[in-house]
Amino acid sequence: MKRLYPDIGCSDSGYLDTDDGHSLYYEVSGNPDGIPVLYLHGGPGAGLSPNYKRFFDANRYRIIGFEQRGCGRSKPFGSLQNNTTHHSLADIRRLRSFLNIEKWVVFGGSWGATLALLAALDDPETVSGLILRGVFLARQQDRDWFLSPTGGAAQLFPEFYEQFISRIPEPLTTESICNYFHNEFNAESEVTRLSALKRWYVWEERLSRLSLPPGTGDITSHYPIALMTSLAKLECHFLSHQCFIPENYILDNIKKISHIPATIVHGRYDMICKSDAAYSLHKAWECSDLLVVPDAGHSTSEPGIAYALCRATRDMSRFIRERSK
Repeated sequence: MKRLYPDIGCSDSGYLDTDDGHSLYYEVSGNPDGIPVLYLHGGPGAGLSPNYKRFFDANRYRIIGFEQRGCGRSKPFGSLQNNTTHHSLADIRRLRSFLNIEKWVVFGGSWGATLALLAALDDPETVSGLILRGVFLARQQDRDWFLSPTGGAAQLFPEFYEQFISRIPEPLTTESICNYFHNEFNAESEVTRLSALKRWYVWEERLSRLSLPPGTGDITSHYPIALMTSLAKLECHFLSHQCFIPENYILDNIKKISHIPATIVHGRYDMICKSDAAYSLHKAWECSDLLVVPDAGHSTSEPGIAYALCRATRDMSRFIRERSK
């Protein structure tokens, strides 16, 4: 595989206060005169990975990343108060205004792809292009794919699913599973809380890649408590509320952004976000390209996914430069 772009330091970082009790960590790097690109992390709750900038050529892009409410270095950590999709979209608008950016490319994976699509639908005139990885459309069928006993993930990983849903009373539905974990995450017993956080985190970790390193996705392994907390709590919170958007909202409104160029990258064996979502989005989107990576699942740590994203950012920069001439 070709070498990824080298990592670079930040030229600016800090906190952006909201008007409702949150303080968002952000950072800016790359070429100050480059094409602005907003990186939206997944989850909800994952935070910025240490090497997210590797997908961008720092000579071509001005790279902007921020950690969504309750995630990573944003404060208060793990908070669900005033934490909805609508708040996240307002935060994106606030950050763009704060950085004095007129238009930017929006890059997002998994939940970040959902948020990127919603941000483009919210303000189409501010988006010059979209790069999406592991499309999640937040429909009932997408939530069921990840959590329901009849979903694709449960059907292909029954032994791991059994660990995930152990002790949850029947009937098992996406909604009842979320309700159970929400209660466990807020239990008085620290042992109960940590056990539930770990079960949720390990379920997602086990599904994330086609081939896992030894020990990854093992319920007996040790994982960072902070990451387990934000990822499990926020994912459960958003999925419990249908991600705070109407059913099929993205596909029903896709014509609003059909003129915006987009590249969609999706692993053929993605067990967290179903491939059909990426294909349905591509079919409905006139200016989109779909790259299905044949030997990959969901994670950017898989070489095929990483290479496709680097190629997508390179091609997008060339397209925008040519269009601006």
